[in-house]
Amino acid sequence: MSESRTTNAQQTAGAPATVVSARPVFLSAPGRGDDLQVRVSAPATGTGLPVIVFSHGFGWSMDGYAPLADHWAAHGFVVVQPTHLDSRTLGVPAEDPRTPRIWRLRIEDLTRVLDGLDILEASVPGLAGRLDRDRVAVAGHSWGAQSASTLLGARVLDSDGKPGEDMSDPRVRAGVLLALTGLGDDLVPFAAEHFPFMKPSFDTMTTPALIVAGDKDQSHLSTRGPDWFTDPYTYSPGGKTLLTLFGAEHSLGGIPGHEVAETTDASPARVALIQRLTTAYLRSALYGEATAWNAAAAALAEDPDPLGTLQSK
Repeated sequence: MSESRTTNAQQTAGAPATVVSARPVFLSAPGRGDDLQVRVSAPATGTGLPVIVFSHGFGWSMDGYAPLADHWAAHGFVVVQPTHLDSRTLGVPAEDPRTPRIWRLRIEDLTRVLDGLDILEASVPGLAGRLDRDRVAVAGHSWGAQSASTLLGARVLDSDGKPGEDMSDPRVRAGVLLALTGLGDDLVPFAAEHFPFMKPSFDTMTTPALIVAGDKDQSHLSTRGPDWFTDPYTYSPGGKTLLTLFGAEHSLGGIPGHEVAETTDASPARVALIQRLTTAYLRSALYGEATAWNAAAAALAEDPDPLGTLQSK
């Protein structure tokens, strides 16, 4: 199925382009149990388009996160959204033998997308020959941010506390990590027992990234407060920027979608800020175009009633 739509200009900075979206596109996935379903969204015109591979949060799918996917596509990016096996749309039961490996299969989904860009490019009408494979970023929210972070160099600690396999990908040049959970030392006992993959090391997460955290994001998985979500910035090497959003809970104002049940802190203004800053950041990180990023950062710093604050290292 393909569709064409224009993103609402009131929710984007500048004049948005018409967006063409194709779904579902299937990528063969031997050993996964189901082929990988993907949505591809892109501006209807333009060449040399950079790519964002977006990993959804727990239970979501390729059809979520329209406030981000539509905005990025309308501003010159090709956005690829795989549907991971934990998606409610797939109905994989908890007792499925793949369940303990879903965290790993999620990462493989992202790598499979990068491996399958030729197929995806050919599946969207008019997209062939328009991708810039040298400018690729990954992004994700919540569990999706953890999945994306491994391609940037984060690693999962094994039972002995040693970093596990390096799953970073040199094709990825930048990341946007939204509400990424912190260190595993601070998990509540239930999470420590049932989610052993939530024990990351950020020591080798060297790829540049914008990390977005809400100062009201209180997770039931952690014994700490909202500062837990700043760990990826604190414990990773330099080349990182932290955006702390005031009053934001886990949905960061509503990035999963408009008026969805999971959004308890609905804020169109906060979502619009995320749209502007992530777009400017990715342009800067992938192209070295710092003008828009510097302007957006300065506007936030000079706002008499700011929605957040930025830090860089």
